[in-house]
Amino acid sequence: MKNEQSSNYRLENQPNEPEQSPETKPSGIVEKLQQLGTTNVPDLSQDANIHCLTIIGQIEGHMQLPPQNKTTKYEHIIPQLVAIEQNPKIEGLLVILNTVGGDVEAGLAISEMISTLSKPSVSIVLGGGHSIGVPIAVSCSYAFIAETATMTIHPIRLTGLVIGVPQSFEYMDKMQERVVRFVTKHSDISEETFKDLMFAKGNLTRDIGTNVIGSDAVKYGLINEVGGVGPAMKKLNEMIAAKKENNEEERLLQ
Repeated sequence: MKNEQSSNYRLENQPNEPEQSPETKPSGIVEKLQQLGTTNVPDLSQDANIHCLTIIGQIEGHMQLPPQNKTTKYEHIIPQLVAIEQNPKIEGLLVILNTVGGDVEAGLAISEMISTLSKPSVSIVLGGGHSIGVPIAVSCSYAFIAETATMTIHPIRLTGLVIGVPQSFEYMDKMQERVVRFVTKHSDISEETFKDLMFAKGNLTRDIGTNVIGSDAVKYGLINEVGGVGPAMKKLNEMIAAKKENNEEERLLQ
């Protein structure tokens, strides 16, 4: 009788959930559903000759942003660009932008690296290429913008402690000139037009600057063409083919 009671007690107090064995662990499909919401996650094939680089959220520089912010860290992007330049299998770079801007020096560093690549590069501004995203967009060999995408052009702004002395304003002015010089050098917009857009009043609520949308960016000479992923890939493949042809001609001449 006592043995029956003890056996019943053991049965009643057993946990309802079975112990997870290797067989009952979530499968790869379940993990994909939990993390990405889809079972089909396309991967780039091993023989792909184009690298896709995404610049999203806020560009993070020397200061770490709060964890809830979606960021692009420049210490992650710079090694990628070096690897792209070194890898002979990668023949072209596709840069996709949907950024609100961020650290000026980090953005300019990324822009300079992209502009000095020996391989063809094409950028697409999808949602937004605001603030320091403008130099990154124009740093590529050819730039596209989606019809509904926007680019906010405004003066340099600083957060945190600012010492109210002439040297501080001179520093900001020099930083501003670096951005203006880079954008005008790598696009068809004139310095005068760019500064007019930058210091315009009334276009932005509670701020000065201009919000340029789609075809307007092409009209001002900032971006080469209105288009999306298809036209951008087509253009990049054409540029890769042209580069190969030029290299072949140079080899024959030598």
